[in-house]
Amino acid sequence: MKRYMGLTLSVGLLLSGSAYAAEVEMNGANTAWLLTSTVLVLFMTIPGLALFYSGMVRVKNSLSILMQCFAITCLVSILWMIFVYGLAFGNGGSFNHLLGSGKVFMGGISLNSLTGDIPETVFFMFQMTFAIITPALVVGAYAERMKFSAMLWFTALWLVLVYAPIAHWVWGGGWLMQRGFLDFAGGSVVHLNAGIAAIVTAMVLGNRRGFPETSMPPHNMTLTVAGASMLWVGWFGFNAGSALAANGNAGMAMTATHIAAAAGSLAWMCCEWIRYDKPSVLGIVTGMVAGLGTITPASGFVGPVGALVIGILAGCVCFFATQFIKRSLKIDDSLDVFPVHGVGGTLGLILTGIFASDSLGGLGLKTGIGAQVLTQLTGVVATILWCGVVSFVLLLVLDKTLGLRVSSDDETEGLDLTQHNERGYNL
Repeated sequence: MKRYMGLTLSVGLLLSGSAYAAEVEMNGANTAWLLTSTVLVLFMTIPGLALFYSGMVRVKNSLSILMQCFAITCLVSILWMIFVYGLAFGNGGSFNHLLGSGKVFMGGISLNSLTGDIPETVFFMFQMTFAIITPALVVGAYAERMKFSAMLWFTALWLVLVYAPIAHWVWGGGWLMQRGFLDFAGGSVVHLNAGIAAIVTAMVLGNRRGFPETSMPPHNMTLTVAGASMLWVGWFGFNAGSALAANGNAGMAMTATHIAAAAGSLAWMCCEWIRYDKPSVLGIVTGMVAGLGTITPASGFVGPVGALVIGILAGCVCFFATQFIKRSLKIDDSLDVFPVHGVGGTLGLILTGIFASDSLGGLGLKTGIGAQVLTQLTGVVATILWCGVVSFVLLLVLDKTLGLRVSSDDETEGLDLTQHNERGYNL
């Protein structure tokens, strides 16, 4: 209980502004760890996620995935600097429960500005990497069929209208944070958010030509495994870095992250082995991502046993969710973003309310398990509704103006040539 209260207090102090910054000196150890974590989280998107997704599509679209992830990284970075950081982490005054404001072009952030005991420039960069990877995850839903121009517009508008408000609600002092909602490193802000945007985008765009009758296997599993391995390593910055300090909480978050990843991999592998007689490489690496995504909101609040249970459930639940979405509903979420990140994020958020209890090895709850689970469900529903509705409206507007989808001929020829006039391979 004391450790949990200490963590809550530290998060509040990090957001309390210049008065607190004036009383505290920069902590070199915490700053060094957050600098390292920032590099690790950026490494998750490029090259990690880019290679992971690129290997999973057909060869004629492999370069387009790399281009989309790279372009998203650049676009989000600039928008974050201009004004989106302020929307997520600025003080919104009387509207602070909904949205932040200020810090336009990083105004007011100097060399000596502190967020807690770390330079605000470092906190700015760390949070930027989260803002980058979230819309990049959505790429997996519309892979092989969305126009590059439409992708850029959707990413920019979605970042401003969906990501920034939800990040503020959960981490920037907004209404969910005030209610005691627990999301240590992005179960709602990143994974559930990306998952809902993914399923909405897949449904609005429609299935790829030939889906589900035509087999569309990954063109290069070596790239996918390499990217997955980078994601696993980078995730330590994602989760342990979210402690915003080099301390025992970061160590426990790192431990929980690793255990859940391993458990998710093995659970998915076993489910696939039982159902299809053979375990696949694609399955074991997807199970790893499911375990990592599901432990993300819980990583700083649960112990090793909680992480083990969460990882096992993630592998099993996300495996069957993937089968249901593609085989029963026949929705072409190309690279399984919703069943892995959307379902995994939801599962992790709910289980956080259970396994954060000190009686189950967690860091303790200020309320009972039932009350905390209710708070977690409130955050889940709010994220689903806001992201789902706004994403749907954005897609409809863009479809009526720019057009979302490439032509049938372009889709057949592949996005590498038709969108970028290049090939991923020239052998």
